[in-house]
Amino acid sequence: MKKIVIIDYGLGNLRSVLKGLEHAGANVVISSDPAEIKSADGVILPGVGAFKDAMKNIAGLLDTINEYVDSGKPMLGICLGQQIL
Repeated sequence: MKKIVIIDYGLGNLRSVLKGLEHAGANVVISSDPAEIKSADGVILPGVGAFKDAMKNIAGLLDTINEYVDSGKPMLGICLGQQIL
């Protein structure tokens, strides 16, 4: 089964996304670990809140996210997460 990682950067609707994906039968992990993000088959970047706060919180993961996007693997941004992408 493919692994989906929900990126935890301190803002976002993590539990609702997790529960929805689990209900659909996905293997889901919430993580901010760069190695786990890079090894995922799919990544979700959720978000709720102010853009400025989100960018401050996610600054340490931007290189990892950019690497993941460049890999061509699927990535979904939800709400503020899409704006960050």
